[in-house]
Amino acid sequence: MTEAMIDEKNRASAWFRELRDQIVAAFEGLEDSLEDGPTAQMPAGRFEVTETKRASEDGTDAGGGLMSVMRGGRVFEKVGVNVSTVYGTLGPAAQKAMAARGVPGIEKDPRFWASGISLVAHMQNPHCPAVHMNTRMFWTPNAWWFGGGSDLNPCIEYDEDTAHFHQVQKNHLDPHGADFYPRLKEWADEYFYVPHRGRARGVGGVFMDDHNSGDWEKDFTLTQDIGRAFLPAYVPLVEKRRKQAWSDADKDTQLIHRGLYAEYNLVYDRGTKFGLATGHDANAVLMSLPPLAKWV
Repeated sequence: MTEAMIDEKNRASAWFRELRDQIVAAFEGLEDSLEDGPTAQMPAGRFEVTETKRASEDGTDAGGGLMSVMRGGRVFEKVGVNVSTVYGTLGPAAQKAMAARGVPGIEKDPRFWASGISLVAHMQNPHCPAVHMNTRMFWTPNAWWFGGGSDLNPCIEYDEDTAHFHQVQKNHLDPHGADFYPRLKEWADEYFYVPHRGRARGVGGVFMDDHNSGDWEKDFTLTQDIGRAFLPAYVPLVEKRRKQAWSDADKDTQLIHRGLYAEYNLVYDRGTKFGLATGHDANAVLMSLPPLAKWV
């Protein structure tokens, strides 16, 4: 394995794009297959795809990606599925943040490369849970790691939905070792906690960061399986809840919960902070924000 890890970078970037394509197709399929229910008469939603580009301070190419956003669909009020591959030199603030996390040599050689997929879905029906998924690879000349996971964010909780989401995650992680699911579940519970509200953002899922076992192939397969778990964990919940009738009170509950989601992403989310700090397209970085929210 060379220091540059060119092949590994290309494989990771290609996988994130492949996963993006699978999810976009599945979500548009959910739009097409809704034949009855409160929003069935609306036009089926479609993703609007925009290429994003990033430039370094001297104007040279620094990567980019695809921003895919669907707004006002039958099932999805707003959903974004973004992929990006960016590279360049970390600024002083980002260097300090990386050094504080224990990344070796970053202040002497602040070059970096990062690729990943990021998804957030906000739903028309309050009984359909919102969801977040992100997986990524990060490289510097002296270190590399994987991170990410997925978590469920219902405003109206159903125990059986939570159990299904977690069971699928467990099924995909257990082949990597019996300790992976409980460890990544606990990590998600800690990471997606909102301190200033004293509560979790949702009902959890799995999460990891700075993951490097020393075996790139093994860690890449783990990251892929986290991504592969997403559709079977989430799509059945949408299919079950998207036809369910809702009240004005249910919609109000949804809008208030979205406020909690927005607060977390703007105040604590590491990916949001990194994207803005490294000059990535602000619309792509803030894609996770809901179309409507409410604070009381």
